[in-house]
Amino acid sequence: MPAGVAMMNSTKAFSMGMTSVECLKNLALDVIGARVQSMTGSESSLDDFRAPAGDPGLFGPDSMAWRVHAHFTSMMVGGLSSLIVQALHPRALAAVWDHSNFRHNLKSRLGRTAYFVAATTYGAEALAMESIRRVNAIHAGIRGVDQQGQPYVANEPDLVRWVHLVEVSSFLSAYQHLSSAPLSTPACDLYIAEMTRVGHLLGAVELPQDWASTQAELLAYRATLKFDDRAREILRVVESYPVEGLDKPFMTWVLQSAMDIMPSWALALIQRDPGCLAGQMTRRCALQVASQPIQWTLDNRGVSAIARERVDSATVRAQKSQP
Repeated sequence: MPAGVAMMNSTKAFSMGMTSVECLKNLALDVIGARVQSMTGSESSLDDFRAPAGDPGLFGPDSMAWRVHAHFTSMMVGGLSSLIVQALHPRALAAVWDHSNFRHNLKSRLGRTAYFVAATTYGAEALAMESIRRVNAIHAGIRGVDQQGQPYVANEPDLVRWVHLVEVSSFLSAYQHLSSAPLSTPACDLYIAEMTRVGHLLGAVELPQDWASTQAELLAYRATLKFDDRAREILRVVESYPVEGLDKPFMTWVLQSAMDIMPSWALALIQRDPGCLAGQMTRRCALQVASQPIQWTLDNRGVSAIARERVDSATVRAQKSQP
C-alpha cells in the first residue's frame, strides 16, 4: 500500500470518529506494512488466516513454531542464509535452476516461500494441508539431471530432507542470534521436533528431533556439497537482493547477518571469512533496533496476530453465549 493511500485511509478513519492517537497508530501500521510488503514481495491476503474460528492449525499458539516464525527479521535473515546453504547441494540446486525463474525474480520466490511457511505455521489445518499438497504436486513433476550427470527428482526424500534441515536450522539460528529472548536448549529441541511434522508431510524421512542431531546430520552432507559456478551465481543473486533505496541500509544488515549465522563449515565452503565478533554484535544491535517498528506492526496486524484472533474467537463466542 503506497504511503499516500495509507494517509487517506487514516484520514478517513479519523473522520469516522477515531481518536488522533488511533489514527496515527493506523497510519504508522499502514506505512510500515507497505515497507514490509515491498521488501518481501508478499502478495498474500490476511483473510486466508481468519477462519475457521478456533482452528489451531498444525501447531497452535503455544508452540515454538509460532514463536520463532513470528520474528520477522530473523525469518528474513534465516531465509536468505538457508537459500545460500541449500544451493551448495548440486542436485537440490539443479531442481531449482532448471525449473524456476528464481535467479531473475528472487523476491517473488521468497514471497511464495514465506506464504508457505505462514500457511503451514499459522493457517487453519485445511489451509496448511492444502499448501503442502500443492507443493508436493509441483515437486512430483520436477526431475532432470544435474551438472555431474546425476539424476534428481524434487520430491526425492533425501533432497527434501536436506532442504528441510537447512531451513529449520537457519530459522532457529537467526532467531537465537537476533531475538531479545532466545530459546532455552529444551525449547530449541522442541522447535526442531515440531517442524518435523511439516518435513515428513513433504516427504522427508528420518528427521532428527533436536538441535544437536540436526547439526550433525547437516555436517554429514559435507562430502556431497559443492561451491560451483551455479552456487556462486545464487550467492551473487542473494547478495544483490532488490530493495528500494529507503530499505537498503536495513537489507544490508540482513544480508550480513545471514552470513553471521551460517555454520562455520558452510562459510569455509563459500570462501567467506566469519568476521570479527565485534562486527557481528554491532550488526545484531543495529538490526534489533531497526526492526522494532516492523515487529510492532506485525504483532498488531501480521499473520500471527490474525491467526491468534482466529484461535481465540471461538472462546470469545462461547463466553458471549453463556447466560
